[in-house]
Amino acid sequence: MSWWGWLLISLGVVVAVWAVFVIWLVAVGRRTEARALATFIPDCIALVTRLARDPRVPRRRKLLLFAVVGYLALPLDLVPDFIPVAGQLDDAIVVALVLRHFVRAGGEPLIRELWPGPERSLALILRLT
Repeated sequence: MSWWGWLLISLGVVVAVWAVFVIWLVAVGRRTEARALATFIPDCIALVTRLARDPRVPRRRKLLLFAVVGYLALPLDLVPDFIPVAGQLDDAIVVALVLRHFVRAGGEPLIRELWPGPERSLALILRLT
């Protein structure tokens, strides 16, 4: 099977697990948490897009953002994405390290300003970084 096939399969598995978890949260009556989880990935994509377009972000950090997006898009990772949990975990760690770099470089107020999602999700991201 080609690497595109493995990429699509791994993406499908991640989306399916994510959807099951969101549905479970709705079923047990935790709609606020379900909404936050359902919009977490789109909120992260919006944050990276906004950071890349913001003129206050130095060019070196923008290049770092583009490198991370490229790393996430390629199926060749430290741990291949077709390995169910570990494949996505290494991607999350790389993203967390890049956001940590942004926060430590004094970018936390900028991240707070550009974050489109709920405050609880942002607090989680900042705590993890």
